[in-house]
Amino acid sequence: MIAFDLQCSNGHTFEGWFDDRDAFEDQLKRGLVSCPMCDDHGVFIVLSTFAIPKAQFSNKQETHRHLAVGDISRKFTEFLENNFDDVGTEFTREALKIHYGVVEPRNIRGISSAEEEKLLEKEGIPLLKIPISEKMGKGN
Repeated sequence: MIAFDLQCSNGHTFEGWFDDRDAFEDQLKRGLVSCPMCDDHGVFIVLSTFAIPKAQFSNKQETHRHLAVGDISRKFTEFLENNFDDVGTEFTREALKIHYGVVEPRNIRGISSAEEEKLLEKEGIPLLKIPISEKMGKGN
């Protein structure tokens, strides 16, 4: 059984228990799922809120392995700068060359337009879009 947080089109939230997602979809299609507050059948799944309890560490050193968001962002930026070649606006061209074996495979980062991203997707080239500060690569 799985519990889904549900909401009706009138904004009421409630919980529903189902065998799995397919069971929910089947019952929804058959009109068997409705809001318990207003009987609305326009029901959909919403993101659940949940809590994760603090881990109980037996070793005090373990409790000091935390990173602040700023630290994570800085470390991630440093990793990208140190492990990916910045090809700037030539990103699409370089990705295509790597994909078709014209140049040696390597990690690259750069800039692409929405049209270029569609082309890369059409060619089967995996792309991960990550919003990066404009300061990246400028020593900040």
